[in-house]
Amino acid sequence: MKTKTGRYSGYIRPFSFIVDMSILNIGAIYLTDFPMDFILYPLSISLSWFIIAASLGFYEVYRYTKVIAILNCALKQIILFSLFCMALAFFHSDNSSFYKIVSYTSTTFALIMTVKLCIYYFLKKFRVLYGGNFRKVILVGNAKSVSPLQHFFTENPDYGYQLEHVFDLEKEKSMQLQKCFAFVLENKIDEIYCDMGELSQKQINDLVYFADNNLKTLKFIPSEKQILSRNFTFEYYDYIPVISLRNILLDDTLNKFIKRIFDIVFSLLVIVGVLSWLSIILAIIIKWQSKGPLFFIQKRNGLNYKEFNCYKFRSMEINDEAHINQVRKNDARVTRIGRFMRKTSIDELPQFFNVLLGDMSVVGPRPHMVSHTEMYALKIDKFMVRHFVKPGITGLAQTKGYRGEVETDEDIINRVKYDIFYMENWSILLDIKIIFDTIYNTLRGDTKAY
Repeated sequence: MKTKTGRYSGYIRPFSFIVDMSILNIGAIYLTDFPMDFILYPLSISLSWFIIAASLGFYEVYRYTKVIAILNCALKQIILFSLFCMALAFFHSDNSSFYKIVSYTSTTFALIMTVKLCIYYFLKKFRVLYGGNFRKVILVGNAKSVSPLQHFFTENPDYGYQLEHVFDLEKEKSMQLQKCFAFVLENKIDEIYCDMGELSQKQINDLVYFADNNLKTLKFIPSEKQILSRNFTFEYYDYIPVISLRNILLDDTLNKFIKRIFDIVFSLLVIVGVLSWLSIILAIIIKWQSKGPLFFIQKRNGLNYKEFNCYKFRSMEINDEAHINQVRKNDARVTRIGRFMRKTSIDELPQFFNVLLGDMSVVGPRPHMVSHTEMYALKIDKFMVRHFVKPGITGLAQTKGYRGEVETDEDIINRVKYDIFYMENWSILLDIKIIFDTIYNTLRGDTKAY
């Protein structure tokens, strides 16, 4: 058996935890009137922080963890810790004021997050400039399957993955695996990334046996058709394990409530602050340029495939193809004001009424017209999964360049991938990020906005 290799930062989490504890307890001395000379109070503060952090994974920050995930976890941490401090103040005989508790939690948490993000970005720079804190990795599989990860490793040195070799399994798989095993031991490789689709069950077992007995980290790259590509979770019925194939965070009642409150507040701000006066101006211009109503109403599929009326400002001449064919580039049906509205996405603003009514959300998978939904459901794998959550005015796929006209199957396939990722990784901070990205893309100008 070989010992584990690589340059790991085993001291970073303990160091971060000690710094956080110091900030919390020093802050409690100067910013609250808890009797800190009595051991119960500093112990309660420290223990509560630790329990909440352990439950939420506050210190589980990896080199591949995104900042949005850190901030999302941090938001939950501060809310729960603040509630505990409120309860502690309530039971404290001198009754610390609400202002003091808010001042304490906000100040200490700001310092903690500053330290946390400084460490996070310092490590990124440290890996690039000095080559430290890295892990040696290899890829095993055919070129097509491993190329995205190969590109990721080579183009993102700040993550600290040093790609040493790629073993192609197109030919002589058994021989390539033996070469792989020898290479791993000789070069002190830390992690093995393997394409599952290229291996038999016996070869997978051999890889697992080798990795376990040589203390190497083994990770598999699933193909799109494999069940492991899904974000499945284990549930237990008594002691019987049951696999749930998809973990949709918005199925949680609390998450639904948070998102709904956000949708109502945001949609009211847009309706009152923008649509109340913009609708009058657009009504005059739209009706002046072409005959017809101000709004274009189209049936679309929403949550659980239920149809609803989706509202838009009318951007086209009245025509018989509006409910069948998507708008194409330089489409003759689009009016002059319609081109401007579609370019700036102003035509989508009436959908905030849909949000207020509960048919849509501000952020979510974009709904398609009924005829297109039926067509894509038959030809695109996992397309119907998008209907497990409410559709959105904007979405992650749209901010990644997959909006507007579907020119090829690749467009809709990638749209579905991003939509599923969003559903399984939702957070209110991710929604806010998508909104800001949407605004930025609109101001910058989107080539697919026509």
